[in-house]
Amino acid sequence: MARDYYAVLGVDRTATPDEIKKAYRKLVVKYHPDKNPGDKQAEEKFKEISGAYETLKDDQKRAAYDRYGEDGARAGGASGGAGFDGGFGFSSSQFSGFSDIFEEMFGSAFSSGRQQAEQHYSGSDIRYDVSITLEDAYRGKKIGLKFTTLVKCAVCAGTGSEGSKRPAPCPTCGGRGSVRQNHGFITLERACQTCGGSGSVLSDPCKKCSGSGRVKGEKTLEVNIPAGVSSGSKIRVAGEGEAGFKGASPGSLYICVTVLPHKIFTRNNSDLCCSAPISMVSAALGTRIGVPSLDGVNCEVDVPPGTQSGTQFKVRGKGIPLINSSKKGDLIVEIIVETPVSLSKKQKEILEQFAGERDDKTNNPKSFEFFKKMRDLFS
Repeated sequence: MARDYYAVLGVDRTATPDEIKKAYRKLVVKYHPDKNPGDKQAEEKFKEISGAYETLKDDQKRAAYDRYGEDGARAGGASGGAGFDGGFGFSSSQFSGFSDIFEEMFGSAFSSGRQQAEQHYSGSDIRYDVSITLEDAYRGKKIGLKFTTLVKCAVCAGTGSEGSKRPAPCPTCGGRGSVRQNHGFITLERACQTCGGSGSVLSDPCKKCSGSGRVKGEKTLEVNIPAGVSSGSKIRVAGEGEAGFKGASPGSLYICVTVLPHKIFTRNNSDLCCSAPISMVSAALGTRIGVPSLDGVNCEVDVPPGTQSGTQFKVRGKGIPLINSSKKGDLIVEIIVETPVSLSKKQKEILEQFAGERDDKTNNPKSFEFFKKMRDLFS
């Protein structure tokens, strides 16, 4: 009798792949042979839902099934070549589908013992904080680092074995690093408990490192800080972290950068910003000012007559370099008009004379408009 695969999984014919997968997972847990030992009906149901999922998870097979039924689905999958049948009526492609589902359900139980061991015994990452000046961030800098961590044992070269003796294959797993456990017709592979997944055991552990392959030691190295870094930047140096256990891969070194405040400049991404105070007279008459830059060459900025405090001028290409690029940001110069202080008697007379002769509407248009609006508001 023809079966409705959608009904077997309990989904609509318009179900999405995620909905089909979700329904299949629920049924797998419910009818798994390990949960129903000796129940032939549950075993048959498990086969049925597995066959339905095998068809509906494949777009090509699903399209053929929707059009021609079971025969069409079988024909649609025939081009894949002969499949393995382990006596339960499941093909190798079905087992690949199980792998996806069970890996989600059981996690690392499906990763190889060697992979688990490598993850477990690899060296830890190290964080190293450095502070640099804004000039260093502009030019880039080579810095020397010195820190204490676990380093590879020089006596055993990181193997953990004394002298010239090499580690022997683990008698439990035969050097594979993993053992297999059968649960019904499902086989799980786990890291070997005897060797911890390394696949070998030490008959004569190194006396210097007690068989770990690593000892506490001092590490020195030089690292290039690239031009353009900013506070919070992280530079990864692969393989320069903590040494791995018994020769496993080392961790990485992460250099966390802080750029110290500067006396003149502030930073906005790749732009440099600074304030340039000028006198009231210079702002009124116009002037040219020299502004320093981080490359050591002064920039000339023309300040036109009548420049107001807060006006900004841009000097292109005088900012911070972009990392791994020949481009640079800009230098933003903000003009601050300074009001004169400590005036002499003569200076006061000159200013009073100017005040008596000035025309607010012409000479101070902004203040004129402001106070005009205030008068209009309260009149």
